[in-house]
Amino acid sequence: MDFEQVMQQENVSFAGIEAPYFLLGLLSAFDNRFQAAADKLIGAMSWKQFFAVICIHMCREAPGIKELAGILGTSHQNTKQILLKLEKKGFVRLETDEKDRRKQRVQLTESCRTFCEKNDEIGIKVIQQMFSGIAPEDLQATIRTIMQMESNLKGLGE
Repeated sequence: MDFEQVMQQENVSFAGIEAPYFLLGLLSAFDNRFQAAADKLIGAMSWKQFFAVICIHMCREAPGIKELAGILGTSHQNTKQILLKLEKKGFVRLETDEKDRRKQRVQLTESCRTFCEKNDEIGIKVIQQMFSGIAPEDLQATIRTIMQMESNLKGLGE
């Protein structure tokens, strides 16, 4: 069931909801639905764990836990828990930084790289399906909007 069907079934009205509130609700609901679907599709790890793998892979050098937490947009503690689960599954290795012994760096294992290569085609199909029918300029506008929202978020709660 999609968002609109759920809202109709629950007898929820969109009338009178200001666009910013509606967008935040829509993003939250989408995030929950996407995470549940991705968890089922990926199987070997959760979406949050897979997102961490993607972020580690994008880094030029093995990130520290603090740096990775910043990229993921979550706390050091949550990031450490994700990494410990990935380490237990054999997808990452936590290694002591050679220059700063207090710091741990995160390395993807060969097992993780193999898993990603095997599942790359599925990921491409998912992305193609999710973004089907969305004009490139709409996608760019959405990216700009969310990046501005992210920028505006800085400083809240400090």
